[in-house]
Amino acid sequence: MILFTTKNAIHLVIDLFKMCTIVKQVISMKRTIWVFLLAVISLGWGTSALASSVKNLKVTATAYNSVRAQTNANPSIAAWGDRLKPGMKVIAVSRDLLGMGLTHGAKVKISGLPGEYTVMDKMNKRWTRKIDIYMGKDIQAAKNWGRRSVTITLI
Repeated sequence: MILFTTKNAIHLVIDLFKMCTIVKQVISMKRTIWVFLLAVISLGWGTSALASSVKNLKVTATAYNSVRAQTNANPSIAAWGDRLKPGMKVIAVSRDLLGMGLTHGAKVKISGLPGEYTVMDKMNKRWTRKIDIYMGKDIQAAKNWGRRSVTITLI
């Protein structure tokens, strides 16, 4: 699996510029313009390349329920405003995964679980490389799930 980082995207852009016939004009630009162009191009290309290239991710998976003790004052409303109902196959994702294509409405498969899950919720900023599987009001099922390392596949 190849992960595109901003650094990789910058190297890709540099290689593309080397192949262009206008390389002499680009090199003669002032340093600040050069850096600005690379940043703009790498952000545009890097983000789409990253989102399209990431298919499988190893993450930590926990489970959560629609109860105030685990969420906030309105436990049935997800971070993007979606109403969650028991039985829905939904996950919340850590915010670092948003840039990897796991955005609102994205569909994933989770190793060890049947079916497809939809990204409909975001986790607190303190979490990284983590998903939370929605288990309605079944607190015991969430406890039984515990904390596991899983592979998720972006569909």
